[in-house]
Amino acid sequence: MTMTDAANVQDAIISVRDITVRFGARAVLDGLDLDVRRGEILGFVGASGAGKSVLLRTIIGLVAKEHGTVTVLGTDMDAASGAARRSVERRWGVLFQHGALFSSLTVRQNIQFPVREYLKLSQRLLDEITLAKLAMVGLKPEVADRYPSELSGGMIKRVALARALALDPDIVFLDEPTSGLDPIGAGEFDELVRTLQRTLGLTVFMVTHDLDSLRTACDRIAVLGEGKVIAIGTMADMLASTHPWLRSYFHGARAHALAGV
Repeated sequence: MTMTDAANVQDAIISVRDITVRFGARAVLDGLDLDVRRGEILGFVGASGAGKSVLLRTIIGLVAKEHGTVTVLGTDMDAASGAARRSVERRWGVLFQHGALFSSLTVRQNIQFPVREYLKLSQRLLDEITLAKLAMVGLKPEVADRYPSELSGGMIKRVALARALALDPDIVFLDEPTSGLDPIGAGEFDELVRTLQRTLGLTVFMVTHDLDSLRTACDRIAVLGEGKVIAIGTMADMLASTHPWLRSYFHGARAHALAGV
């Protein structure tokens, strides 16, 4: 290991080593290694069905792995006690694909849900937190008493992000955050994420297939292929790569914006 590699590992807020996940006979993740640096937005990209969301869910403990280790904030999540694991889980927030809001709960109740799980606070303080998080994601106070069915797709994403931020996390996991949004809405969401990352000092792990998100929001990009990370680096690194899949993805017909066409 070089001095640069050692420094990167030391600065990793998430460290994944030799992760293997199988669904039946198929190894979706096969000995995968990845480090996410503190304070960066890492875009995680790959072909459809390659296992991008599987890795995210494995890191947060929703998908069982065959072997390997996941270390978050210096804690080995398998070796940790229940209390230690819960302490780490409180320091991350998750925005699942399509928002995953509870349809029977209001926006207010959705945002307050993770806070109630970990903290005992008065209703007044819970309501103050709700309004603060809504403002943080660019939504007005009156949205608090609406139900998800009364919201646009973009508003659902913002409410889901407000819920992910409810406990003032160090890490935010975003699973396809701009899917289903029109280009303007997607661009605004990317800018919101970037602004929050800068102002709050967040580390963001973003699963995405959106080239514009990769270009405008991400500090580094990791590419998943055949169960492993086949490339990691900046957008410039991706564009310079001679790997066939990377060339097809980053220089294909839909990548015209990257070329300034």
